[in-house]
Amino acid sequence: MTTAGALYILPALRATPDAGGRILLTRKFLDGAAAYAERWPGPVMVCMSANDRPDGNLDHVSVEPDELPFSFRWLEASDRAVTRQIRPASLVLASLVDRHTRMAERCASCGIALVYVSEYSLRTRRQIIRAETANPLLRVRRTWWTTQLEKRYERAVRAADGVQCNGTPVFQAYANVNRSPLLYFDSRVRRSMIVEPQILKARTDELRRGGALRLAFSGRLIPMKGADHLPLVAAELNRLGVAFRMDIYGAGESERAIRAGIDRLNLAGQVVLRGVLEFERELVPRISRDVDLFVCCHRQGDPSCTYLETMSCGTPIVGYDNEAFAGIVRHSGVGWPTPTDDPRALAGRIAALDADRACLAEAADRARVFAERHSFEDTMQRRVEHMRSCARSEQRRVA
Repeated sequence: MTTAGALYILPALRATPDAGGRILLTRKFLDGAAAYAERWPGPVMVCMSANDRPDGNLDHVSVEPDELPFSFRWLEASDRAVTRQIRPASLVLASLVDRHTRMAERCASCGIALVYVSEYSLRTRRQIIRAETANPLLRVRRTWWTTQLEKRYERAVRAADGVQCNGTPVFQAYANVNRSPLLYFDSRVRRSMIVEPQILKARTDELRRGGALRLAFSGRLIPMKGADHLPLVAAELNRLGVAFRMDIYGAGESERAIRAGIDRLNLAGQVVLRGVLEFERELVPRISRDVDLFVCCHRQGDPSCTYLETMSCGTPIVGYDNEAFAGIVRHSGVGWPTPTDDPRALAGRIAALDADRACLAEAADRARVFAERHSFEDTMQRRVEHMRSCARSEQRRVA
């Protein structure tokens, strides 16, 4: 592989200083940055802003910076200092967030290629605000601010050498704005973790024989993920006469509301909160072996890695028709979108699928095939190749 200059990564995620000079980062970010370091033919530097306390992610680990497979620096505070900090780079990979919108002019002044990574469309950001902001006045102010921010985002994306779009919503927003857009679907699942055909066959054979439908949800239990609607879906399934069990994996601020819903609707024993499982060793095998259908009440179109990760288990998804899930269904031909914020409609779709288990089994096979085409390794390779192409294009323009 030919050599290249330095890659500088400026993520949206912030790191938290830990004891003794260590830092607290998410396992998902560490795996991604390590994959860049493995594939990029030059040095890799990660520059991150600091958080006072950990965020709401569920996979934090404490690491020693000197032991990482890439270099780590705290991101400077001022524009001038950041420009000095990135000067050794041949390419900057920056998340499209408000504090990075001026990165295009900084990179241009230094002759550095820039690729943005974007995850949230304007519509999705507005949906998140509605889901998480109870105060109506504050909701209006935040909506106005994020609408104005979109103008800055479009200018930044237009000036960049490339943009990598996680999911169809942002790809549709920026594909005609930037000269080199790339669509990808985020996932932590490596090829070796994708459900083996014999395991999937054993599960779908059991599904065809009848018995209670095995449902599940996993992820952060927070309002924007809609997990508080799961007891409402379960209660409607009981009303419809569907035999089922539902396991909920994860943690978050909605946990108390979910427990209250389980008690109020007499769902104890049918709907069970299972807590947080370790992703690779516990959660993926559990979903692969024991879940017929994933129930996803996401109220907004964030490009959750839940979609691809669930499909890699050979488990199809029924969920609210946010723009990210609807895009996955269009591309894969797998899944059943239902009207957002309508638990009864979601339960009705589950009841129809329970009555057509051959359809569910066929969808399980197609989910696995789609996930194979979008494994972690394949996705990261496509992204690095796109970045190298953008870096070469910038070099030709400078020359």
